[in-house]
Amino acid sequence: MDLTQSPRSEELAGRIREFMAAHVYPNERRFYQEAERLGPWAVLPVVEELKPMARKAGLWNLFLPAEEPGGLANLEYAPLCEIMGRSHLAPEIFNCSAPDTGNMETILRYGTPAQKDQWLKPLLAGEIRSSFAMTEPDVASSDATNVASSIVRDGGDYVLNGRKWYTTGATDPRCKIIIFMGQTDPECLDRHRRQSMVLVPKDAPGVRVVRSLPVLGFYGMPDRASEVIFDNARVPVGNILLGEGRGFEIAQGRLGPGRIHHCMRLIGLAERVLERMCRRAEDRVAFGKPIAEQTVTLERIAEARIMIEQARLLTLKAAYMMDTVGNKAARQEIAMIKVVAPNMAQQIVDWAIQVFGGGGTSNDHFLSAALATARLLRLADGPDEVHRNQIGRLELRRWRNIDPARTGGDAAQLRPEESEAWSRGGLWPRPEEITASSARTWGPREGKTG
Repeated sequence: MDLTQSPRSEELAGRIREFMAAHVYPNERRFYQEAERLGPWAVLPVVEELKPMARKAGLWNLFLPAEEPGGLANLEYAPLCEIMGRSHLAPEIFNCSAPDTGNMETILRYGTPAQKDQWLKPLLAGEIRSSFAMTEPDVASSDATNVASSIVRDGGDYVLNGRKWYTTGATDPRCKIIIFMGQTDPECLDRHRRQSMVLVPKDAPGVRVVRSLPVLGFYGMPDRASEVIFDNARVPVGNILLGEGRGFEIAQGRLGPGRIHHCMRLIGLAERVLERMCRRAEDRVAFGKPIAEQTVTLERIAEARIMIEQARLLTLKAAYMMDTVGNKAARQEIAMIKVVAPNMAQQIVDWAIQVFGGGGTSNDHFLSAALATARLLRLADGPDEVHRNQIGRLELRRWRNIDPARTGGDAAQLRPEESEAWSRGGLWPRPEEITASSARTWGPREGKTG
């Protein structure tokens, strides 16, 4: 397994770092202030100012897969995603932010030529944004087969009804298209063939963005979580993606690369938080010596470094497997990183807040926003529990068709004759041997009378 970064990826990484230092980090406070003052229904000027600069620098649409002209393999893109993940501002600047990347890949992979012309081209150009409407407040949407919104055919149209929430990006005035998941055949015996996905213009009659939803108190940042009602919304039949009953299949194909992106961004976030934690620990004195010299702080810094390195290697392995054996064969590794990376980042941010003290609970050092992001991603794209269940099932399946005699992994109980043999060959004498030995040692001595 070769995880070496390609020359092209290394060259792009260097250019992204330079762009971040020159344009992204200096504008972060402005970004947070605009997000707070203008709110989730507005376009943030700082984003629109920096996007043309990134495009001019050739740092645009880097998420495109290797099979596309100029695209990158997952293993090549992962280190770039890590650098962009150091800042909440960065991904959108490079047109590499969720949910647009996942939506663009979905249309690219499953869309018709007409759908690509109408929606993919302006998304790739950064002229519009998009939303993904799957999660529903009335069902446990972590099980995608629970999605209950309806898609009913009526002549040449589909009629959509449903209530969605945590639909990212819907409050953005640049959002023009929503990918909607709902049931086209609720009676299908195969639960995984009941759902479909359709492309819904946000301005279609019957589509109403109800409200912006906060993520642990943050509105519109890092994404614009929203509640959206679809009330007899009509779209042409030609807006369906891939075909009726293919929604679950699309969801699985869409989420694999997206999880790699999220995890690598979290690793970048954790790296930056750890750097700030180290600098703060050396700058603050408590009880007569720098916090950096306190054993508990040293231990946490060490653990943070270990956790980041472990998460990065596992994520790069998952990216490598996706490139070489495909998403399906890599599904256990993808599930593992989706558990590991958010928990790792959440813990490191929490430790950093402890080092910063009260100031860590404000957003002066971006720690509260970082905590919100890490905690959110233990739910987004599937909660920890779902991924752990999948990992466990795949691990059980792994050993069912393998002869334990070849691996030394036999867990069967010893048979009675095996127990007897074990006893005879053990270190300690058997009871009857002890009895015989005692008789020989303590029996009557020859020639002695009572």
